[in-house]
Amino acid sequence: MNNNIIEYWNTQRGKIRSRKGGWRVGKGVFCHGYNLLEDLAGSHSYFQVLILQATGRLPDKKFADWCEAFFICLSWPDARIWCNQIGALGGTVRASVVAATVAGILAGDSRAYGQRTLVEGLQFIQGALKEKRRGLTARDIVHQECKRQGGKPQIMGYARPIAKGDERIIAMERVGKELGFDVGAHLSLAYEIENVLLDEFDEGMNIGGFVSAFFSDQGYSPKETYQICSVLIASGVTACYVDTYDRPPENFLPMHCDDIDYQGPPPRPVPEK
Repeated sequence: MNNNIIEYWNTQRGKIRSRKGGWRVGKGVFCHGYNLLEDLAGSHSYFQVLILQATGRLPDKKFADWCEAFFICLSWPDARIWCNQIGALGGTVRASVVAATVAGILAGDSRAYGQRTLVEGLQFIQGALKEKRRGLTARDIVHQECKRQGGKPQIMGYARPIAKGDERIIAMERVGKELGFDVGAHLSLAYEIENVLLDEFDEGMNIGGFVSAFFSDQGYSPKETYQICSVLIASGVTACYVDTYDRPPENFLPMHCDDIDYQGPPPRPVPEK
């Protein structure tokens, strides 16, 4: 065991230490140097405080409003979506709304979809911009990624199953314009990469790629963005929970025995003892 770790543990023994803040009885509740009840409550939005709690940095309201719109764009009350199915199943078996929503959030915490994809999305676009500043073109970057992926354009933040294009990008472009955001270097490169992919593979950018570039332009790291978006899909999950909870129990995708395509051994008698 590392002696430095043991020494550190000993400094924490029997004490709860925080670099974020806490409640000081008789003095106030503090959060990253702000008095939560006096400095923030009533004068700042919930999303400003959410981002402050996740990153230690209090954003301006413009960026917080943009994030709120992004959360709305990922709040689909559609039980066909993987994480929302968990909420719907929770409602149909009469779990608590908290248990069902948290389980749905966990279902979205995947490298293949949901909140965690933003980590890889930001890593890609931030690395790509460094490559561009070293002299590579967007086409060079795409071909480099294709070579790394065995010839396929499997770039996080681009392409989308089932549908072509992404209507959520159109909504967030409108929101960004209304709030007065400029197109930054990361987002500009993301569009260049999309043009190459459309031209050569007929694949465009998805909302993850757009948001990864936008967060990068605002100076957020992959880890910070993931922390901000930890409950990104919560409201859609809750909506699907309520939908099934308000109906008779076990109503969500009930099945007959003959709906199951059983392919095992045929029926056989149970041997007597």
